Amino acid sequence: MELPSVAQLIPVLQTAIGPVILISGIGLLLLTMTNRLGRAIDRARILVGSLPNTAEAKEEKTVAQLQILWGRARMIRLAIALASVSALVAAILVIVLFCTALWQIESAWIIVALFMVCMVSLIGSLVIFIRDINQSLAALRLELEAEKVVDF
Repeated sequence: MELPSVAQLIPVLQTAIGPVILISGIGLLLLTMTNRLGRAIDRARILVGSLPNTAEAKEEKTVAQLQILWGRARMIRLAIALASVSALVAAILVIVLFCTALWQIESAWIIVALFMVCMVSLIGSLVIFIRDINQSLAALRLELEAEKVVDF
């Protein structure tokens, strides 16, 4: 097999590099999600630590907050897993695009399938991320009601 020249490789690289932008965006999304997971875990640890000193009246609300935080942490973990799958599939897509363009292989169905898996994983991750945001507002509502700051 003859190696292509640099002039022949440039269009191949241009074709294959497109999903790298997607990987970059997913990376930023993963950064946000891992920060949210860390904050949920930190908040849960603080609440667990305060349970022995919590008055009986507030203990029920603290336990309810802990349950919400546990659910949020599980949701964020799933969102991170789906976003990671999306980034992994996008990386595989780069390799497939490069190889098919380099060796002029007709495999559009593989490219379409990889792209669809990438997008479905990303969409799932974003939907779960939105659910997490709603759960965090539910926890805030419990706190505000407990302190009688706002009456809902």
